[in-house]
Amino acid sequence: MRAIQLERPQQFRIIDVPEPPAPGPGEAVVRVARVGICGTDFSGFLGKMPFFSYPRIPGHELGVEVVAVGEGVKNVTAGDRCAVEPYINCQTCYSCTRGHTNCCENHQTLGVHCDGGLRKLFTVPARKLHISRRLNFEQLALVETLAIGCHAVYRGAPKKDETVLVIGAGPIGLSVIEFAKLSGARTIVLDINEQRLQFVRERMGVRDTIQATPDGSELKAFTDLTGGRLGNVVVDATGSNKSMANALNYVGFAGRLVFVGITTQEISFAHPLMHRREMTLLASRNALSRDFADIIAHIEEGRLDTRPWITHQVGFDDMIGAFPGWLKPETGVVKAVVEVS
Repeated sequence: MRAIQLERPQQFRIIDVPEPPAPGPGEAVVRVARVGICGTDFSGFLGKMPFFSYPRIPGHELGVEVVAVGEGVKNVTAGDRCAVEPYINCQTCYSCTRGHTNCCENHQTLGVHCDGGLRKLFTVPARKLHISRRLNFEQLALVETLAIGCHAVYRGAPKKDETVLVIGAGPIGLSVIEFAKLSGARTIVLDINEQRLQFVRERMGVRDTIQATPDGSELKAFTDLTGGRLGNVVVDATGSNKSMANALNYVGFAGRLVFVGITTQEISFAHPLMHRREMTLLASRNALSRDFADIIAHIEEGRLDTRPWITHQVGFDDMIGAFPGWLKPETGVVKAVVEVS
């Protein structure tokens, strides 16, 4: 069985791997239909993802079909179409027993810490499968990306009379925007790339956008838009330590700042501003099982429109050649999806 392996940074190759054995208790064997490509995959390719290990079969945004289930599995059966929750947790550590399965002390993310879905078949804990009778495989492959934004917005907990600023309109930022809008809060988006901001305005229906400029005038633009109140919730989805450090300037009094992007660099800021405004600083890692269920329901019931998301699609055999081009902003990639089978 063929698989795509990231042997080392910037070096993919096709390898042969054995087909999985019959599933054991609590397990399911799944056929991978679609794999979404996201910022984690790009960072792993570039060698900038702190949790990524090599060599690795990537792929954690997955639309799959169940092929077989092991003893004791009752939540899925052969033939079910599912999204995969790729965060494999131990269920026994202190974090897991308190319900924080997204930050398990022994956490393994498919395609990052352990091999993922760029192969036809593999085995996964059946409890990590989320069924939909109505979504297609492309939509199911989007659920994990949306889950990251969903969880980040839940962490910031915006209210309908509040303002959310989303910094960064890449795929994770776009997923944050979706759930900021669903919260009923006013949503404003800041990015350096006007092409992305145009997408946000035209395809996502967000009226207020700000383009970052070298002269720093974007803070004044945000101040003007909010009447000087700034943001009740600011979500930085850039993964840039400079942006994350600067994000405090956009947080209003008693506001919440959520870091959903990841950086390998130190983040530093002057404490008096944070202290004076009594800000709350939050990290957002991965997502919870309930986030996946919420997202599938939102899509099925028409509250989330997935049509603008997928801008590039390739077959399994064409992925390696296409991948480097997706890193270039001029290609306009929002979400690339690989058809595995």
